[in-house]
Amino acid sequence: MESSLIANALQVNFDSVLTFPEEGMVKMFKALESTGLRSFLGCPSVLYEQDLEQFFSVAFVRENEVSSSVQGKFVGIFEEKFVGAFELSIAGLIDMTEVPKDLVYDARCIFSASGEPVKTFCKKREMKFEFRLLNYILAKSVTVKAGSFDAVTHERFLLMTAIHFGLKINWIKILFDIFKEMVTKSSKQAKGFAAQICVLLKGAPNLTLGEAKNFPPLKILTVKTVGTFPPSINDGMYDDATRMHGLAHIIEGVMHVGNLYTLFTLAVSWLELPLMLAHIIGDIKGTVYRDSTLMGHLDT
Repeated sequence: MESSLIANALQVNFDSVLTFPEEGMVKMFKALESTGLRSFLGCPSVLYEQDLEQFFSVAFVRENEVSSSVQGKFVGIFEEKFVGAFELSIAGLIDMTEVPKDLVYDARCIFSASGEPVKTFCKKREMKFEFRLLNYILAKSVTVKAGSFDAVTHERFLLMTAIHFGLKINWIKILFDIFKEMVTKSSKQAKGFAAQICVLLKGAPNLTLGEAKNFPPLKILTVKTVGTFPPSINDGMYDDATRMHGLAHIIEGVMHVGNLYTLFTLAVSWLELPLMLAHIIGDIKGTVYRDSTLMGHLDT
């Protein structure tokens, strides 16, 4: 239970990823932020693993509420709590088949790595790296799918299209329905939303949670951790996306070495100062001595 919850989790550090040096990546993350998922994907990353295990082991759906027991106390989570905790939109698209056809066609060209229109069900390597990453984020953190992400599903392609073009999406309805599927025993929906559920449990009244652990750093998406994706997910994406970033690091490194060299030079110069002063004083004394001797000779 614990491993699957962590495996199907991915947080986004928006403050970091919005500084990405590649323009396409920044536009993708801004679109993801603008759609209303910043508070959901970027919520506090603290895990209460034992409490999560308890929560899922006895959770069930009652009407429009997910009910469970943690530390021997009743816990109820309903849509309004999701809205309040993560500032999710309550209006917009629910059925992605309603995404306008002309936008879908445009997306087939925009998402394509080759410039040729891709199918709405395609291999991820056929898309530009920023849209491969968007597909990965949605699969891990929104629709919560376990397993391989080599293929982009038709449903996820439509969702990516809606996000890219800034269409309003009813995230509370979509996410809460997925949440309910997670606790439905007969459902094949993978379990996830680990960090988000922990936020809700921590805010529950009269509930004291157990040991808290920091979210695994490699499960938090930043400019640096993009390159830690496994080859089956990355597939050269990071190499393209961080070419400029790597160059920036090289320049930064050179500047750092230059600064160290400057500091070293200053330190050496400071240490040599007494010796230099001694030489100067010696030269002055020598000059005075020579001048006085010369004056003596002239006087005579």
